[in-house]
Amino acid sequence: MHAHRRPGLGVPMQVQFTGPLLLLSFALTGCSLAPTASPALEAGLAIQGNVHGGQQPVSGAHVYLFAANTTGYGNLSSSLLNATSTGHSDSVGAYVLTGADGSFSISGDYTCTANTQVYLYALGGNPGAGTNLASSFLAILGNCPGTAFPTSTYVWINEVSTVAAAYAMAGFAVDATHVSSSATALAQTGIANAFANAANLATLSKGVALTGNPAGNATVPQNEIDTLANLLAACVNTTGAIAGPTNPTTCYTLFNNAQSAGSSGTIPTETATAAINIAHNPGSNIVNLCSLQTAVATPFLPDLPCNNITPNTYPNDFTIALTFSGGGLNDPVAVAIDGTGNAWVVNGVFANTVTEFSSAGAFLTGTSGLTGGGIGGYPFDIAIDPSNNAWVPSQVGGTVTKISPSRTFLSGTGGYSGNLGNAHGVALDGVGDAWVADDHTAPDVISEVTNTGGAASGANGFGGGGLNGAAFVAIDGSGGVWVTNYNGNSVSKFSSAGVPASASPYTSGGFSSPQHIAVDGSGNAWIANNGGNTVIELSSAGSLLSGTGFTGGGIAGAGPAGIAIDGSGNVWTANLGASSISRLSNTGVAISPANGYAFGGALNDPNDIAIDGSGNVWVPSSGTNTVTELIGAATPVVTPLSAGVAGNTLGTRP
Repeated sequence: MHAHRRPGLGVPMQVQFTGPLLLLSFALTGCSLAPTASPALEAGLAIQGNVHGGQQPVSGAHVYLFAANTTGYGNLSSSLLNATSTGHSDSVGAYVLTGADGSFSISGDYTCTANTQVYLYALGGNPGAGTNLASSFLAILGNCPGTAFPTSTYVWINEVSTVAAAYAMAGFAVDATHVSSSATALAQTGIANAFANAANLATLSKGVALTGNPAGNATVPQNEIDTLANLLAACVNTTGAIAGPTNPTTCYTLFNNAQSAGSSGTIPTETATAAINIAHNPGSNIVNLCSLQTAVATPFLPDLPCNNITPNTYPNDFTIALTFSGGGLNDPVAVAIDGTGNAWVVNGVFANTVTEFSSAGAFLTGTSGLTGGGIGGYPFDIAIDPSNNAWVPSQVGGTVTKISPSRTFLSGTGGYSGNLGNAHGVALDGVGDAWVADDHTAPDVISEVTNTGGAASGANGFGGGGLNGAAFVAIDGSGGVWVTNYNGNSVSKFSSAGVPASASPYTSGGFSSPQHIAVDGSGNAWIANNGGNTVIELSSAGSLLSGTGFTGGGIAGAGPAGIAIDGSGNVWTANLGASSISRLSNTGVAISPANGYAFGGALNDPNDIAIDGSGNVWVPSSGTNTVTELIGAATPVVTPLSAGVAGNTLGTRP
């Protein structure tokens, strides 16, 4: 059953926040962007700073202060400055101007809605070569006014801060002035976590890309962030002229290779939106974008080999990946995300432990992970219930362990038995019952364990339906239970009452050692067909929708093992055989490049994949005892998956 698994420089911009806070009574005026409606207003902090492009101050730039809109996705950001106080306003909103040295001052004459996410946007100005209307920058300030707002430190804003902001907020940003979410609690948690992630990429006090995260447990691709900053600087440090394709300027090259859909869609007109588009399409136009790094002097070092000089050397893609180690990570084989954005990772046969990350990537389970409580005997999966409790099945001993959000064992010292035989995969339904694939029994069954540990499926579990080497489980929005059969090369389906579907098992489509399974918002099941090197899609009724299987985006020959659906219905796979990630549209069209996303070889034997409510993608690598987080690569999705089952919101944004 388990033979499939291998053993696993320049003058920076300065922004100073000073106190004390002043309560302001005026209403916001002069703003064309939609305000965030809420009576809970907080006084703003004074802000002082400088805008710099590369090593040059930008004079005459318009500096706006925005909050992410909370009235729906795709909406205009909320302008916070008061035009009466600043004396300046345009179609974008009220602003302050930078001086000849790039300096500006916001005296605190604004208010912002408590717990909304705030950022700076600087547009236009003269970087030294003349007025450049294509020049723009971003810097994330964080929660209003909250602990993420510095009160005495400097924040340097430049192309590096722009890259950090663009990737962190990518899941919620259409462009630089349309950053928004819904008003749901899950969405507000997701966007707050996303904004906080910018601090994992760059130091606001220096405007420099990090080599390691503040928690000290992850490597950060500093050279890649610097390279992306250099690509933006190639346009910023010009007049912004955009000539035609026969005589392309650096801005023309940047914008035409950073369209909203990569090589098509809306062409950006300023650099901050170009950075957001690159974050959305990290596998597109790499060679053309790399040509910008040698077009002008590169202000940010160290950078990647990214040029058109012989021999040509280019990165595979521009995903930004944090790679975590330590914290008890040892043979990590499965990952699940809870409703707060924390990532729970199972460490398999070599450790028999659980490691939990905060949404910011800090270890919450100490240096050795969580042990005891019945976790043992080759745990190979994990799932989260609607109350954010984690469930871990153990194959040897046949138990399932329930862990509270505060990391206490709710299932006693030995876990729940639930009349289990050999517990493998697990999924939680909308009421918090665990469904466990019980393989290597005679015959295989699917067992339902109540949220209090009872055996809802009786003494022998639910059988039939073609179960044969039952491996992994997914629950659809109607409560239907889907099971992959690793030995039987098929998929079985059961009702919420444990009754096999009449046509179960489903065998068409070229199944070969199928592993993880995920269900989208239409109730269709997507299967990582490990032995067949394909992804198979079945309708809610079990009809084959993928022909001979989807193979694009780096799936062919890659041995997909893990699979997940993001908030746009896109399908993500962890490719065990190729140590890569692939992304497909909800119709099976490849989005990732031909080799998948490889991001510098950070992966090694990835078995599973999960997407959080901020749009980050989490992947455990059993071959290197690490966990990788792709920042802002996906569309945020409802978490945990059981909440999507309960609300029939699988594969949708929170």
